[in-house]
Amino acid sequence: MKKIYFLCTGNSCRSQMAEGYAKIFLKNKYEVQSAGIETHGLNPNAVKVMAEDGIDISKQKSKLIDPNYLKASDLVITLCGDAKDRCPVLSEHTRSIHWPLADPAQAQGTDKQKLAVFRQVRDEIKEYVSKLG
Repeated sequence: MKKIYFLCTGNSCRSQMAEGYAKIFLKNKYEVQSAGIETHGLNPNAVKVMAEDGIDISKQKSKLIDPNYLKASDLVITLCGDAKDRCPVLSEHTRSIHWPLADPAQAQGTDKQKLAVFRQVRDEIKEYVSKLG
């Protein structure tokens, strides 16, 4: 089975949401994982907005990039400029895509305003992932 790897800075929000959707939308096409350049822990707001859409990512963990999985990946998708700039060199057979998404963890304002940003980014990710199938 082909492998897909979603990468962002801290593997706490964007890549976790992408992994959650991909495990549903692409389950028969890809083995799916996500990771970060660093680990920042799973963001509770990411868990919350994904649950609103019927996807449970609460058991996922924030992970560092696994060089072996990266090397074996058929498709690597970076979800922020930091991951794109700092991503290790990919093998010849690995295709890469960049999705320039805002970092919802940086949202300012009330809890309601922050959740609105998480929902917006979630919806963008859902659209992108659905087009991979």
